[in-house]
Amino acid sequence: MDTQWKVAGTYFEACNCEAACPCVFTSPPTDGDCKALIGWHIDQGMFAGTALDGLNTALFAYAPGHMLETKWKVALYVDERADAQQTDALTKIFSGAAGGHLSALTPLIGEVLGVRSAAIDYRLDGKQRSLTIPQVAQMEIEAMAGQGGEDVTLSGIPFTPVPGYPTVACRSKRLSFHDHGFDLEISRKNGFYSPFSYQA
Repeated sequence: MDTQWKVAGTYFEACNCEAACPCVFTSPPTDGDCKALIGWHIDQGMFAGTALDGLNTALFAYAPGHMLETKWKVALYVDERADAQQTDALTKIFSGAAGGHLSALTPLIGEVLGVRSAAIDYRLDGKQRSLTIPQVAQMEIEAMAGQGGEDVTLSGIPFTPVPGYPTVACRSKRLSFHDHGFDLEISRKNGFYSPFSYQA
């Protein structure tokens, strides 16, 4: 696509792997498969003249084995506050259809379970992040305490939805996902958060 666009803000994710998730180092998942929920909050965004500031999206991804060797199932949730033009823009950006970094993930996707608008409550509180989609998902993570109480950060990891930024290693307080036949309720597993920036 030739459309000019750019979005920037914050992101976080949680999955069922032990912390830190080996998938980001292109290793197999700790439990045979990887079920991940990713959330994004756009602080500043523009798609072909349409402003996207303040909107949220979320993506559930299921890889039945090694993330680079199996086909994923994914479901995309787009902020219900978005109007028709914003919804179209968010769907194109976060599905990878608009190009940019996320388009590199599309060859890994075997099935799109669904794309729909939803109420997405995305919150930042110090070293904690949370996301809620009513009747569908809840995700809460908190940064691990490293040496001297500092954050544990990873930079230059080879496989990430957010390139170009060091990521903070976290543990989940909760990861709950109930949609498309999945029934996930876990805690004390992996999480990451960082800024993000994507563009055409």
